[in-house]
Amino acid sequence: MNIPPFRYLRVADEKGALDALATRDVALLAGGTNLVDLMRLGVSRPSVVVDMGGMPLTGIEATAEGLALGAMARNSDVANHPMVREQFPVLAEALLSGASPQLRNLATVGGNLLQRTRCAYFRDVDNAACNKRKPGSGCAAMEGWTRMHAVLGTSDACIAAHPSDMCVALVALDAVVHVRGPKGDRAIPIADFHTLPGDHPEIETMLAREELIVSVTVPRTPFARRSRYVKARDRASYAFALASCAACLEIEGGVVKQARVALGGVATKPWRSVDAERGLFGKPPSAEAFLGAGEMAMRGARVRPGVAFKVELGKRVVARALELAARMS
Repeated sequence: MNIPPFRYLRVADEKGALDALATRDVALLAGGTNLVDLMRLGVSRPSVVVDMGGMPLTGIEATAEGLALGAMARNSDVANHPMVREQFPVLAEALLSGASPQLRNLATVGGNLLQRTRCAYFRDVDNAACNKRKPGSGCAAMEGWTRMHAVLGTSDACIAAHPSDMCVALVALDAVVHVRGPKGDRAIPIADFHTLPGDHPEIETMLAREELIVSVTVPRTPFARRSRYVKARDRASYAFALASCAACLEIEGGVVKQARVALGGVATKPWRSVDAERGLFGKPPSAEAFLGAGEMAMRGARVRPGVAFKVELGKRVVARALELAARMS
């Protein structure tokens, strides 16, 4: 498909980006690893593309509270940063499990937060109905191929799975997304940043149209160091998750004092399981406890014939991630 003509605008600072966002039908270009793909497919057809490549939002910094990531920080730089690898290993592992080295060298933190589903029907503008792409048109996935779709957080309007690995890790780490707009600054807990499809799957985040992501902060918590990411997929690299889990543990006196369990590949947004976390509290770290957490994490799953396997896969991915986290010193 030919990309329709568009205006290209390069900005050097936040003011330039916010001024551009005041115009309708604008797309922000960070690394371009998702946007350019969607433009080629005809899913995204902005009249103005605003290149943020010159903006100074690339920092990866230690703060008194923990870690601050600029919205334009590259995924590869974050994943290989010594502080991230040592103090937030689940984030490094999640980033390194995504895409390819070439894409990670371009993809950004802000772009990752806003990447869109890989649902085949969402991406097929000529032949498939999609409420996310065209509200009210229907969802072809309901009666179609569903192997890559969600079983948690779905609705009658959409069963598309969220694609990010990074976001799953950030949910487990209690990260906060900082945004700026004409009405000022907002801090949005990442667990609330992505929205459930409900009747409006076209609304994917809490970000207002005129707002800009400027940074993500990750608190230094007792469970951040003891954290692992496990991703089950069809091949060992360059594949999206069938099911994944970011697991964090604080173990004290031989029992779990705190836990975080977040799942990817199985839900319509990065999925935190508070029930699984509560089920681990006060228990010795054991295979039995971790399998129980997996059971709780997948409760409420709504399955279709082609995706039912994700329930059992999700349970086992949770158990494995918790087992690996428990082994860490």
